[in-house]
Amino acid sequence: MRRIIALVVIFAVFPAQADDHYPFVSDVPGMQEAMLSPDYWVARLANTETRMTPAQVREFNARAFSSDANMHDLSQLPDALSDEQLLALINKVSRRASSPRYHAVDGTLVSDKDYRRWSAMANLNAIQAQNPVRWGLAVRRASMRSYPVTDRVLKSPKDKHLDRFQETAVFPGERLAILHTSADGEWFFVLNYHYGAWLPRNAVGLGSRADIDTWSTAEPRLVVTGDRVHTNFNPLDPRSSEVALEMGVSLPLVDPETTGFDVNGQNPYASYIVSLPMRTDSGALEFGLALVARSRDVSYGYLAYRPDLLVQQAFKFLGERYGWGHDYNARDCTGFIGEIYKSFGVLMPRNTGQQADGAYAPTLRFTAPDVEGVRAALQNLQAGDLIYLPGHVVMYLGEVDGEPYVIHDRTALEYFSASGEVYQGILSGVSVTPLSPLLAEDGNGFLANIYAIKRVDLEVDW
Repeated sequence: MRRIIALVVIFAVFPAQADDHYPFVSDVPGMQEAMLSPDYWVARLANTETRMTPAQVREFNARAFSSDANMHDLSQLPDALSDEQLLALINKVSRRASSPRYHAVDGTLVSDKDYRRWSAMANLNAIQAQNPVRWGLAVRRASMRSYPVTDRVLKSPKDKHLDRFQETAVFPGERLAILHTSADGEWFFVLNYHYGAWLPRNAVGLGSRADIDTWSTAEPRLVVTGDRVHTNFNPLDPRSSEVALEMGVSLPLVDPETTGFDVNGQNPYASYIVSLPMRTDSGALEFGLALVARSRDVSYGYLAYRPDLLVQQAFKFLGERYGWGHDYNARDCTGFIGEIYKSFGVLMPRNTGQQADGAYAPTLRFTAPDVEGVRAALQNLQAGDLIYLPGHVVMYLGEVDGEPYVIHDRTALEYFSASGEVYQGILSGVSVTPLSPLLAEDGNGFLANIYAIKRVDLEVDW
């Protein structure tokens, strides 16, 4: 019989430290406060050698684009799509759910009338035999949606934090192929490098393909390596003022010798000068100068692909609240993984099944349950390896006293307590946990649900 174990009992296992130390308490089994520091795991690494050079990272990405239909090499996109091609992309996300859905606002059941309204907003009747592709850049962080609406829809009234119309997000500077427009003209159906969905029109600056290609490939580039940094405040143009830049965002650097010593009313010598995409009132793309202070967590070019830096990047999200599909101005399990790897220039599919099933990286596959096979594989893992179970992915950190530990972005926390009862708690954020004690949604252990392990590398001798 399931019951909730009183947290006071759990807390008693992890009493406060010294009086001058903020108390560490946890209902996560096997946790020590030191494990919440990246230094703990970096110190346990067998080596910190570079795993892929920049050229090899580019080769890895090329493999992903060529081998995986969920990855979109926008440079190869034609000037127009047929009605069949466009409908296939839209219907991939704008489709009726196979199970009931509920309105988040009041918990009422989604009706046929609701689906007809949302389908009408998708404006499918306006699709032509040939549909020109337009081009743009994202000018701010924005949500990509299943339908061109802001309605929040739930799989269950209890799952109020999981909006099933929330697909993912785009970040400033992402190249976008604009394929279609909603009935009210306020949404674009867009493709970025790994997803297709509806995006608010006001998040996009429309420009020429040539200009966008030039900007997107310009070197050198500033890469955001913190969880989130902001451009400097700009009192002269709010479009470039305190713009949120997520981990992995890259922007072209501007030669300070060409700008002089006054950029947006500030001397730029203590900052990086970047070219920032912005949107005019008419929706056209233009580029302006923005400053990012040198004190911010950024890098001149992508980070060297090393295991110690992988660990450090992951821990920059520690404690961030979970956000389904990048909701809540945050990220989910695959968003968390994707942003980490983007800071090294590595690109991957968006969702867990797409990542796990893809052939772009060496993969160990298991027919679950295969606990013994999984346990054997865990003996040879390296920090940064990705472990997949249905609907979830975790990043391997290392082993402590024979127990593998991981970092991941997860909602639920379930395991067998010392009394043999199932403890039901919550994480709802980026957390460090042991692997083997945790229970999945089906009540089985994580180990019994693991079906793939991936190493983000070109070649691996397991």
